[in-house]
Amino acid sequence: MFDYLIVGAGFAGAVLAERLASKGGKKVLIIDKRNHIGGNTFDYYNPDGILIHKYGPHIFHTNSQDVFDYLGQFTTWRPYEHRVLASVDGMMVPIPINLNTINKLYGLNLSSDEVDSFLKSRAEVKSRIVTSEDVVVSKVGRDLYEKFFKGYTKKQWDMDASELDASVAARIPTRNNRDDRYFTDTYQAMPLHGYTKMFENMLGHPNIKVMTNVDYKEIEDEIPFKKMIYTGPVDYYFDYCYGKLPYRSIEFKFETYETETFQPTGTVNYPNEHPFTRITEFKYLTGQKNAKTSVVYEYPKAEGDPYYPVPRPENAELYKKYQALANETRNVYFTGRLATYKYYNMDQVVAQSLTLFKKILSQQNDHYVNGQKSQLIQAGIVGRD
Repeated sequence: MFDYLIVGAGFAGAVLAERLASKGGKKVLIIDKRNHIGGNTFDYYNPDGILIHKYGPHIFHTNSQDVFDYLGQFTTWRPYEHRVLASVDGMMVPIPINLNTINKLYGLNLSSDEVDSFLKSRAEVKSRIVTSEDVVVSKVGRDLYEKFFKGYTKKQWDMDASELDASVAARIPTRNNRDDRYFTDTYQAMPLHGYTKMFENMLGHPNIKVMTNVDYKEIEDEIPFKKMIYTGPVDYYFDYCYGKLPYRSIEFKFETYETETFQPTGTVNYPNEHPFTRITEFKYLTGQKNAKTSVVYEYPKAEGDPYYPVPRPENAELYKKYQALANETRNVYFTGRLATYKYYNMDQVVAQSLTLFKKILSQQNDHYVNGQKSQLIQAGIVGRD
């Protein structure tokens, strides 16, 4: 008998499995439909010995020391600050848009104060910010929107930015300084030996049994367990009873080249002139030395593995129906990106899982205390409140 069946061996499931086993003393079975652990962060060495990310680049960054230290128990960190360029107007310019981006694009030599005035002069006044287009044009104006966002958004979502919720573009900052880092979090690093190795360490506890290449619906009636933690698609759990929740997927095309480097930085975005959205070169991320280099091209598509929930009001309403069912389901915890139909960064998933573990532990302690008190009442040792 397992105390917990955990569906999904990505960050959400693995963190909870590790905590429940090592701190909660629970017996855990964690399973995954794929043939590996690590979820979308799964990485492996290709035939040329280059560590690549099977599901596209995953760069770890967080402002939470608790999350950083927790994962640091299972990996040595390699400091890494990600930088991204965008191919615009025949030039490679930094993104997020910053002072260097503006000066290079327009042949200017503005200061920080001057670039604020420059952007303000181009920004369109919006009485209400509703869509992603509203977010961008109200900050940087129509020209920069056309150069950096319109084409990229169309490829990524197969929708115009005017059709997308404001939250999509709200994640993208604009800077008035020369900081060309893609992220500005306090902790920015990569697992020295890769994500897969880190997950192997997390799931190495003797109380944890791992099964891959298994759909939980094929075994849940055969394996005894007390409670479930479900991190898969919430609509799949309920057999799509209200219909499928829409996602965007990606086709990854990997190439290895007979050169030490392929491009000037870790990732280059292509907002306009190509069918792919970006190219990432893995050696920047891993710090490996190799005479060859491997890159991945990303082609967004409608069908395939679910990566990005489509943020539109009708989809949020559909999710609420599934959320109501989840809330009524006893002895099952729904957590993680797919189970809550929300895009989270890796550190957010880890933080969410650590919080859920504390909640589970608290519920168990309350149950234990209440059970003990009930026995004492029945024995006449203590009175009722």
